[in-house]
Amino acid sequence: MKELVETIAKALVDSPDEVVVTETENERELVLQLHVAQTDMGKVIGKQGRIAKAIRSVVKAAASKSDKKVKVDII
Repeated sequence: MKELVETIAKALVDSPDEVVVTETENERELVLQLHVAQTDMGKVIGKQGRIAKAIRSVVKAAASKSDKKVKVDII
């Protein structure tokens, strides 16, 4: 999952070197925190949050086979 979010984010931003994804896992859920440069924040979130919703939808679909809930936070 981490690689998926990283690949998508690097394709969207102007400075892909500053994209960092951290993974935190507990019993029920997997939390992915996406860190991007401050200037690229708007590109990752998109108008009215559409790109952020799309990223979350793709990750949720990819995680559908596992029993864990996946949450993507954009920081």
